[in-house]
Amino acid sequence: MRHKVTLIPGEGIGPEVAGAVRRILEAAGVQIDWEEVEARAEKASASGQFVTEGAVESVRRNHVALKGPMGTAIAGGAPSINVALRKTLNLYANVRPVKNLPGVKSRFEDVDVVLIRENTEDLYSGLEHEVVPGVVESLKIITEKASTAIAQFAFKYAMREGRKKIHAIHKANIMKLSDGLFLKSIRVVAQQYPQIEYKEMIVDNACMQIVLNPQQFDMLLLPNLYGDVMSDLAAGLVGGLGVVGSANVGDEAAMFEAVHGTAPDIAGKGLANPTALLLSSIMMLDYLGERSAARRIEAALAKVHKEGKHITHDVGGKAGTTEFTDALISSLHAG
Repeated sequence: MRHKVTLIPGEGIGPEVAGAVRRILEAAGVQIDWEEVEARAEKASASGQFVTEGAVESVRRNHVALKGPMGTAIAGGAPSINVALRKTLNLYANVRPVKNLPGVKSRFEDVDVVLIRENTEDLYSGLEHEVVPGVVESLKIITEKASTAIAQFAFKYAMREGRKKIHAIHKANIMKLSDGLFLKSIRVVAQQYPQIEYKEMIVDNACMQIVLNPQQFDMLLLPNLYGDVMSDLAAGLVGGLGVVGSANVGDEAAMFEAVHGTAPDIAGKGLANPTALLLSSIMMLDYLGERSAARRIEAALAKVHKEGKHITHDVGGKAGTTEFTDALISSLHAG
């Protein structure tokens, strides 16, 4: 079956890792017609608006996108393109599986946790203003509708993937209304899934617990801000953002992306590691129903990293992007 997929290569090393992933998917026999579009941070206009209309329309047309890394201005400049794409397309569920990759050095072994993050509201609504000079107010938006939707997504995911336990992460002891509503909405949904063990944990304790004993967690369900923080924290347990994939899923479309930085210092030098975008593309293949190809690529990726002969500098090797990609394709062909 042929698939039509939007490709947003991104910035910095984005085009290099996107090109590598395209080669690997083709070698696996997956038939994809790519519609490549731009959505770059440097396209920001003087008014602070950015050019994403073409990317949004392409994803709406194709329903699936693969996206490389893009930069976001700090303390000024245009709003985040990443956030804009998720909100505009209502990709309300961020899915971040965090799992050890064979051969990649990390602080822990046997980590296997999935973080499900609400993707459209909370402080990421971007509703902030200066009340008076020197005083800024940011509004945290939590709705029953969005909280219920992400809870339903998480419990359905758990049932489908054979997960046994969900921890809802919150700060309802302080933000009793906003995080309180988040928890109340989840509790209603949890009652519909007695097969899944449901627990709650305050976010600061959860941060401590995950670095003390990550194996105690199976799935984490979080509002937007805590989900952003804890998903990166969890990635650090297994080697960093370069070895973790990510998906943004809605009812009508899904976008799979590398969430690491653009690495401008090595852009164009052929040193980039495509692993994160490749893991995201494996999630994309599962979404498209190409599970056989996804498992074959997954096995080849694990084999190349475990052997350690053709891995990139960031995970302790000496290979460049092309050598790594060639080795993975050879592993695929070897079966």
